[in-house]
Amino acid sequence: MLLMTDTTHTIEIAPGIPMPMVGFGTWQITGEQAYTATRAALEAGYRHLDTATMYRNEAEVGRALADSGVSRDDVFVTTKLPPNRFGQVRATIEESLRALRVDRVDLWLIHWPANGDPGVAVWAQLREVREAGLARAIGVSNYEVDQIDALIEATGEAPAVNQISWTPRLFDAEVLEGNLARGVVVEGYSGLRGADLRDPVLVEIASGHGVTPAQVVLRWHLEHGVVVIPKSVHEARIRENLDLYGFALTPEETARIDAMAR
Repeated sequence: MLLMTDTTHTIEIAPGIPMPMVGFGTWQITGEQAYTATRAALEAGYRHLDTATMYRNEAEVGRALADSGVSRDDVFVTTKLPPNRFGQVRATIEESLRALRVDRVDLWLIHWPANGDPGVAVWAQLREVREAGLARAIGVSNYEVDQIDALIEATGEAPAVNQISWTPRLFDAEVLEGNLARGVVVEGYSGLRGADLRDPVLVEIASGHGVTPAQVVLRWHLEHGVVVIPKSVHEARIRENLDLYGFALTPEETARIDAMAR
């Protein structure tokens, strides 16, 4: 079921596989900074890490997890397969596992469809990787609903997750509903990067709750059942981005933010 639980703040993306609703994104963080930021995130309480082969930071993320003292089983790890590795699917996941220092990832995504092709053959190989125990769940990123339909038609299986750019100005109820109708959990990236945090609507709502506009945007994701993976290299901001459960938006406030897309 696609339900966010109030007690654990997770969403079930496949039977018996809960995914934390708030994760730590690592795009454009590399080298020692990726290690330091990921360690800070784990210390702050994040239990969901998002990386990708093309980010070139899997080794630093993996080292941070290994050094953190947090049990591997308590952390949800996502990485992604880029189109330039579609011909080396099994080799790519094995390289990712070595870099991350884990024996399996919790979610492996096709990073984006190459030239608009949904990649039915690649999707079949991801299913094989999952059956081999190297990934607990599989999904896609940057996919349109019709591309998801092509995967379903060919294999009878929908992706567990579709990770897409999601921010108030990009809000699209049809996109959200289209994914959910197919049993696909929506995960949003660049939620803060694509938002105008000085917008009067966000400022007013934030003031009313005693939080920041950034926290309002992130909480808005949760109100829609959208997983969110904010990124920062600053410890205070990393902690702030996780502090989303001490307040909730009213339906009216959520609707006002939705309307920013019009």
